[in-house]
Amino acid sequence: MQNYYIKNHFGKIIVQVNILDFTDIIRQIVLLAFPVLTAITFHELAHGYVADRLGDPTARLAGRLTINPLKHLDPIGTLVFVITRMIGWAKPVPVNPYNLRNPKKDMIWVSLAGPAANLIIAVLASVVFRLLLNLPVSPFSVLGQTILAPLILITQITVTINIGLGVFNLIPVPPLDGSKILMGLLPHRQAAAYSRIEPYGFFILLGLIFLRITDYVVVPIIILIRYLLLGQ
Repeated sequence: MQNYYIKNHFGKIIVQVNILDFTDIIRQIVLLAFPVLTAITFHELAHGYVADRLGDPTARLAGRLTINPLKHLDPIGTLVFVITRMIGWAKPVPVNPYNLRNPKKDMIWVSLAGPAANLIIAVLASVVFRLLLNLPVSPFSVLGQTILAPLILITQITVTINIGLGVFNLIPVPPLDGSKILMGLLPHRQAAAYSRIEPYGFFILLGLIFLRITDYVVVPIIILIRYLLLGQ
């Protein structure tokens, strides 16, 4: 951070403006790029892959069975990721449940696939994190400061963001995966009634975020799992 001061003719400070150093912005973008893009890409790819395996080729025909992250980015969800560094969402892959062999049950597996992929990535990243910590490289050496330290930080962020995306998407509010899982578990009549809130789901979700309800319900779960995987 750089501090800029404006003084009056008596020499007293009347305004202080904190301006984020441009290099800090670039550094944050570099550190967040891999974790965010990896989390989003494999979350949506898992949805589409499982749907395809269960009989629905919609995602494959739409070109969404790809590791190209640009196909999966949701502008608002990615912005929430960057701001919170814990929670967010991607652009949902298209799924036609009527193509599935057992639509009600199969949609549960399709919906679970995304969060499951994120938790698997979080576990793998935590293993890499611990391996990097135990490398016989001095943190004060040139190699330690220029390569090892950034890699450790990136793997740490990868763990957090993947846990965040996985857990956040289990909230049972449309359009998140948790709502589809819940509808698959509910009896038909209750599931039909619950599906009626779908047009308002996005606004409900924004309300939960801006009223900080997710801070009290979701974030503690993320922190707990993060502690179990990273020990910090």
